[in-house]
Amino acid sequence: MADLITRCVAKGLRMTEQRKIVAKVIAASNDHPDVEELYARAAKVDAKISLATVYRTVKLFEESGLLDKLEFGDGRARYEDKLREHHDHLIDVNSGKVIEFVDKDIEELQERIAARLGYRLIGHRLELLGVPIKKS
Repeated sequence: MADLITRCVAKGLRMTEQRKIVAKVIAASNDHPDVEELYARAAKVDAKISLATVYRTVKLFEESGLLDKLEFGDGRARYEDKLREHHDHLIDVNSGKVIEFVDKDIEELQERIAARLGYRLIGHRLELLGVPIKKS
């Protein structure tokens, strides 16, 4: 997988130093940061970067098809690299914690359902909302 900066250049985006910083911060993220969190991380690299620059850059990357915008029901848009390895999400609605998982049985079931309905899947997004089970 080509890195995010390389894919930006391939899309014809002009890559300023601040855009490169945002791209590197996104690429280094193993979680699902919102723009404010991306800004906090980018500001540690370059204190001159503005929140507006991060917002504009994230929007540009999203509109260019490089980022996925995720909404987990907490009112915050979160982002991840579109080319991250496929996974689904379980969201703890109490804490906002997001757990990534892959389940072979779920993947096969989705393929079978699509085929039964006359389709070939080219992608999907699964988000499960839950609350922790209380242990007694």
